Amino acid sequence: MPVPACTDQEFIELWRTHAGAAEVSRRLGVPVRSVQHRRRRLEQRYNIQLQSKAARAARYQHLSPTEYAARRHLDAQNGTVLVFSDAHFWPGLRTTAFRALLHFTEMLRPKAIICNGDAFDGASISRYPRIGWDSKPSVIEELKTCKERLGEIEEIAGSAKLYWPLGNHDARFENRLAQNAPEYEGVRGFSLKDHFPAWAPCWSVWVNNEVVVKHRLRGGIHATHNNTVNAGKTIVTGHLHSLKVTPFDDYTGTRWGVDTGTLADPNGPQFVDYSEDAPKNHRSGFIVLTFKDGKLLWPEVVRVFDENSVDFRGHVIDVSGY
Repeated sequence: MPVPACTDQEFIELWRTHAGAAEVSRRLGVPVRSVQHRRRRLEQRYNIQLQSKAARAARYQHLSPTEYAARRHLDAQNGTVLVFSDAHFWPGLRTTAFRALLHFTEMLRPKAIICNGDAFDGASISRYPRIGWDSKPSVIEELKTCKERLGEIEEIAGSAKLYWPLGNHDARFENRLAQNAPEYEGVRGFSLKDHFPAWAPCWSVWVNNEVVVKHRLRGGIHATHNNTVNAGKTIVTGHLHSLKVTPFDDYTGTRWGVDTGTLADPNGPQFVDYSEDAPKNHRSGFIVLTFKDGKLLWPEVVRVFDENSVDFRGHVIDVSGY
């Protein structure tokens, strides 16, 4: 890997004053992935978080990121939107699907990235009882991990708009506080959105008023079909981890029910005890939405192929460098 021709402090200053990894890469004349690798090494070495300011300010100046909105509206006439969900970020883990998301963000330069719920797991504040003597990360450990992982996406996202429809696991953060410390309502930091100002919080994102992205709607194995039939729109959901695309046609034309799968490893520590190591009809990956003249093309799946690669459009893509 090429070594950037600058000191650690010079690199840190470059990162903090420019619009993310792509700009630092251009100025140093090294690949973006080399910049990202060095950034992570310096964060560990100096126990700091490296976040650029310019890209974030430009990205959401037209939004009210900390205002909770029922709907966010996105105009996407031409280009791509990446949708992932159910990351259930866990300390110490960077999954293949997560690394692939960084790769596709750099490759496709999407107009928007939608974290479609459950980035935060809330393992220690679940309503379910502890299983035996299992060990779960604390809330602060999970928050730190979410900031690290979503921060990596932010820094490579350029001018892409960032949205976060709330998931049921995300809601654990505020639900526990509302039930046990209601007197602290309104205090900064007691809402999950306070910790992630770059991501516009909402219940749903409406793209071109035709595609609805929200964490969940119907349940069961036919959820994607039932979602689009009952919604009358193309609808993109997470929650069920199934990663699939279901078309539906009627007199109005073709629309789709889409499940975004999980950015986590289906056999990861988030699920192994909870599922009692049972087989799971879950798939790790995310969805690429491509728009042409305001119309959605057939939604595409990025699926984890093995521990170092994903498959997309008939090709196996190595993402081990991320």
